[in-house]
Amino acid sequence: MSISKIRIIAGKWRGRKLNVINLPALRPTSDRVRETLFNWLQQDIVGAHCLDLFSGTGALGFEALSRGAGEVIMIESNPKIVESLRNHARMLGSESHTIKLVDAMSWVRQSIKQFDIIFLDPPFGKDYLEPCLEAISEEMLLKPKGLVYVESERKIVLPSGWKIKKKTKAGNVQSMLIETI
Repeated sequence: MSISKIRIIAGKWRGRKLNVINLPALRPTSDRVRETLFNWLQQDIVGAHCLDLFSGTGALGFEALSRGAGEVIMIESNPKIVESLRNHARMLGSESHTIKLVDAMSWVRQSIKQFDIIFLDPPFGKDYLEPCLEAISEEMLLKPKGLVYVESERKIVLPSGWKIKKKTKAGNVQSMLIETI
């Protein structure tokens, strides 16, 4: 299994590299897109309680922690990926994270926590986005004035009650910061 690396862009772990194991469903958010996202979030990230659904490489969650997020809960269903996330956390000395080996939709349906920021970057081609947004809304996982970052390979239809705050596109991937109305 070949391993590539991604880097943390800014904050206390700036320049540190995370291993990316070679799995078909694993698609790291590019440096450019992460930089744009965290520029959008710069006023909101410090002290924020974040949820990283479909955590994958952990790039979004660890970047958030590096930039001062108060807590990140990482949800991932693949045991090999969870092992990699735990290795990253140990290597970084992270103490403000929780990594859960569980199906994202199941976890959303039973969570009672609320979050300031939710990162929603599921595997492409699986039609998780709209159902996840519906569940986040129904289960009231987002605090008032909270934000959800969405990454998708296709145009998505936002459920009722959501609006786009910021949007960008890199290649075939669109990235949006959305909020409730």
